Amino acid sequence: MTGYPRELLQELLWTYGPCGQEDAVRDICRRELEPYVDDLWVDEARNLVGVVRSDTGDGAGTRLLAHLDELSMLVKRVEPDGSLHLTPLGTMYPGNFGLGPVAVLGDRETLTAVLTLGSEHTTKESRRIWETKPDQGDMALDWTHVYVFTGRTPDELAAAGVHPGTRVCVDRSKRNLFEFGDYLACYFMDDRAPCAALLQTARRLRETGTRPATDVYFVFTTNEEIGGVGGSYASRTLPGELTIALEVGPTEQEYDTTCSGGPIVAYSDAECVYDKDVADRLMQIATDRGLAPQAAVLGAFESDASHAKASGLTPRAGLLCLPTLSTHGYEVLARGAITAMTDVLVEFVLRPAGETV
Repeated sequence: MTGYPRELLQELLWTYGPCGQEDAVRDICRRELEPYVDDLWVDEARNLVGVVRSDTGDGAGTRLLAHLDELSMLVKRVEPDGSLHLTPLGTMYPGNFGLGPVAVLGDRETLTAVLTLGSEHTTKESRRIWETKPDQGDMALDWTHVYVFTGRTPDELAAAGVHPGTRVCVDRSKRNLFEFGDYLACYFMDDRAPCAALLQTARRLRETGTRPATDVYFVFTTNEEIGGVGGSYASRTLPGELTIALEVGPTEQEYDTTCSGGPIVAYSDAECVYDKDVADRLMQIATDRGLAPQAAVLGAFESDASHAKASGLTPRAGLLCLPTLSTHGYEVLARGAITAMTDVLVEFVLRPAGETV
C-alpha cells in the first residue's frame, strides 16, 4: 500500500507544538485516538495515553511512543526596539529552517513576525552580519546572528504576553505538505508523521477485531526534543517492560540507509543498545511483508526509548523509524512510509514473538 492519511498529516504539520506547549497537537491526537482505545487519559507529564487491552489480563504491556513536540525557539530577551533575541529549544540551527515568518506564541495573543539576519549589503562595521558572509567572516549562521523583527513596541509585546520563555515556532505558512513523485516533504515530519502512523495503528488494530498479545499503550509524549522527558515518565509509570519509540530516521551513506528503502530498525543509537530480539522481530515482520527493512546502527541520534533505557526506566527498548531525508530540516519521506510503519506495528502487537494463531 502507498496511501497515507494526507488530511490528518497536514493538520498535524500546521499545528504548533513546541516543547512544553504541545496542547494543540495533543488535542488532535486525542480526537483521532479516542474511538479506537479502551481507555484514554493525559498523565502528569502531559503525555496522551490510550490503552488497548489484551484478553490475558496478566498486566503485561507494550508502550508505543511518538512525540508531540517540535523543534522551536525560546525568547531570551526583548530589546527596547521590540526585537526578540532567541535561543533554540531542541537541537536546531537557523539554517535548518531558514529566515522568514515565525509565530510568536504569546500568553494572550499569537503574533506573526520575521526571523532575520539583516542586510547583506553591509561592511565589517556590521560585524554580526559580516561574520556570516561566505566571502568575509565565513562563520556558520547561529542564534547570536539572527533576531526576530516584530514591528511592535515592548509595551505591545507585553500586552500580548510575550516575554523571556515565550515559544517561537516556524510559521504555518511554511508548513504546507509538498508532494512530488513518490515522496512527501515538509518541516516537522519529526514527529508528526510517526504520530500519524501510531494513530493509524490504533485504527487498524481495532479493524482487525483481534485483541493484542499484551496490553498496548499508545503514548503521545511531551518534551522529547529536550531529553525524552515525557517518554521517560511514561516508561517509568506505565505497566510493561518494553518501550518502542517511533521516529524519523536518518538516511545517509554512513548508515547504509536510503529514503526509498523500507522501515529503519535501529539496533543502537547514541544513548543505548536496543534489544536484539525486538529489533530482529521488527526486521522479520517487515521482511515477511516485502517491505525491505533497513537495519541501522545510529550515531548522533536519541529517542524516547533510548533515553528511558539508558536511565533504567525500561528494561527493554526498540526503535522503528520512517526513512527520512534531511532530518531536523526540510524532511522528505516516501509516500508509503507511514503505511509501512503501520503494517509492521499492527503485526508486532498481535504477534510480538512471531507465534502463529
